[in-house]
Amino acid sequence: MTVSNLDAPFAATVAANLAQVRANLARACGDAGRDPASVRLVAVSKTFGPESILPVLEAGQRLFGENRVQESKAKWPALRERFPDVELHLIGPLQTNKLREALDLFDVIHTLDRPSLAAALAKELARDPARRPPRLLVQVNTGEEPQKAGVVPQEADAFIESCRQTHGLAIEGLMCIPPADEPAAPHFALLAKIARRNGLDVLSMGMSGDYETAIALGATYVRVGSAIFGTR
Repeated sequence: MTVSNLDAPFAATVAANLAQVRANLARACGDAGRDPASVRLVAVSKTFGPESILPVLEAGQRLFGENRVQESKAKWPALRERFPDVELHLIGPLQTNKLREALDLFDVIHTLDRPSLAAALAKELARDPARRPPRLLVQVNTGEEPQKAGVVPQEADAFIESCRQTHGLAIEGLMCIPPADEPAAPHFALLAKIARRNGLDVLSMGMSGDYETAIALGATYVRVGSAIFGTR
């Protein structure tokens, strides 16, 4: 499959969308006095098939975010044969029974969110010491929403410490998804504060509607889907 036998208007649209997001990202970094290289764009390709992802790959994008292990397993191995430098990020919930498959697929896991998952992850990595561990981010439920995954802010420090000391996991940073009905900025600021006091430099925050705000508050990964691919 190539772009030439895809729907040409769609391919042109997503390539233009990607270019616009990159330009917005660079401008937001400039406004915040940051080096654009300090913020990495994760194109969120969940629910989109290979034919939709291909023009984004061919436009040079290499970081992609997915929500589900099974969906990723169905579409990414073949794409990675053609684009071996792709970096795949899990940005959705991870069930422990999908852990082994997730470790085979993903380079970065943004959603380490509970003690049982930390224990299972440590056990799986110990079982195969030759396996390259993924980079790990702890998901913080900054809005303390009962329906949403993530550790609540007041328990984040203890959870990070447990991941490090009890389970021997190298935590690189934090991720959050602010409540949809609240301004995002206070949640991004809270995540950055938790990261600073735990010596963490990586912040995964900001999506299509608020990534420029996230950049102003220190985001190092922004997760952008609909602004690139269109509505699902």
